[in-house]
Amino acid sequence: MAPYEALYGRKCRSPIHWDEVGERKIIDSATIPWVEEAFARVKVIRQRLQTAQNRQKSYADHQRKDLEFENVDKVFLRITPLKGKIEAGKGKKLQPRYIGPFNILQQIGNVAYRLEQPASLSRIHDVFHVSLLKKYHPDPTHILPPEDIELDESLTYEERPIRILDRKVKDLRNKQIPLVKVLWRHHEVEEVTWELEKDMQEKYPELFTTKWFYAYHGVTIQYGVGIKFGE
Repeated sequence: MAPYEALYGRKCRSPIHWDEVGERKIIDSATIPWVEEAFARVKVIRQRLQTAQNRQKSYADHQRKDLEFENVDKVFLRITPLKGKIEAGKGKKLQPRYIGPFNILQQIGNVAYRLEQPASLSRIHDVFHVSLLKKYHPDPTHILPPEDIELDESLTYEERPIRILDRKVKDLRNKQIPLVKVLWRHHEVEEVTWELEKDMQEKYPELFTTKWFYAYHGVTIQYGVGIKFGE
């Protein structure tokens, strides 16, 4: 389709050829040199356009490399085009860029792969373009060893704090509530919780055994019992 036809929805009516169908021929022979000159110019323009396109393509291909995966590889799936289907219930800023990894089942053509998807992604087609995939490089340091947990007779265990990391006072309208940041056993630092200082002192007095000093509003306050930091 010519650019004129794509823009206006109809073929261009040239002053040289007015007929739409059938065999075309030039009525006035005096216009033949002008027509040949026009065709020559068009040919030169096309050659120069092709040369410019090839030059730009060579610049892009110099930095581009084809991505190929093996059937034994695992890949991450970029979900930017699929956010509305995969993570519709989460906030936009909380959505991950990649999910997975997934096993590769089959290569479809040169630029597509079929992935082994979980049941949660059954609504999405299992063939993806290579631009949406990222190879997963296994790292043994990413695997956390399991920890032994002591269970009682009912096959449950009690959460116990390890230490208190920080303290703050929450100001309400008529009172102040002291809070402490607690690190629990079998949990990482990212999973600490803020608890009432009074309740923690009653349940776990062993955490408040060392005298310490705490600066609050520019005033150094000494507590009779302190917070245990570290071992």
